[in-house]
Amino acid sequence: MSINIKLDNFEGPFDLLLHLIKKNKMDIYDIKIYDITSQYLSYIKEMKEMDLEVTSEFIVIAANLLEIKSKLLLPKNKTEDLEEKEEDPRMELVSKLVEYKKYKLLANFFKEREENTGIIFIKKPEIIEDLRKNDHSTEELLKGVSMLDLFNLYDKLMNVYLSKINTENAISTEIPIDKFRIEDKINELMSIFKTKDSTFFSNIKKRCNSKIEIVVTFLALLELVKLKNVKVLQQCNFKEIYIERVFNSEEV
Repeated sequence: MSINIKLDNFEGPFDLLLHLIKKNKMDIYDIKIYDITSQYLSYIKEMKEMDLEVTSEFIVIAANLLEIKSKLLLPKNKTEDLEEKEEDPRMELVSKLVEYKKYKLLANFFKEREENTGIIFIKKPEIIEDLRKNDHSTEELLKGVSMLDLFNLYDKLMNVYLSKINTENAISTEIPIDKFRIEDKINELMSIFKTKDSTFFSNIKKRCNSKIEIVVTFLALLELVKLKNVKVLQQCNFKEIYIERVFNSEEV
């Protein structure tokens, strides 16, 4: 089983090569073998404590760099067919470096996720008293009261509530067709403004006998506003609606 040892913050020879490429601002697909090889060999010379297994990995890569460098220094054969292009000796090393860089980035990503795993924020526990244990008021209130007594009390309260409801303004389930028409209410409003120049909508509402009549009257008022026969003012929501007649040039 191999033991992986970090050397000068570099974990393996490919890590050292990536550092040198980044340091020299080189393109990974266009490595300057001359500069990289010399710098790589200088790092090996500076190793003080050398583990045989780790050292062998660095030496193998150094040998590959020297081989690539020597191939690049050899003169090209001019008699070769021009259509056949000689394969770049750096490509095999480049492909390995690109693959190693992918795994390294992925490893760093998972390392960050691992460090953030388990970070949670919880609320401090609270001591909640159970007040029901000492609360006997409900039991004392219902002491000696039967279900029949509760039903009679409920029935009595419902009768009192229903008797207080003003059914006169309630909307009937059956609404006669055209009982209140907007046209009629427009004429009615215009007859009101013939005798007075302004009024409040609450005064007009008192003339209505049901909610549906109030709604139709309000729609008629909106139509008069649209026709610019009247204008309305309201200080704020739910306040009194002030209605004022608009005089045209002929009436003035």
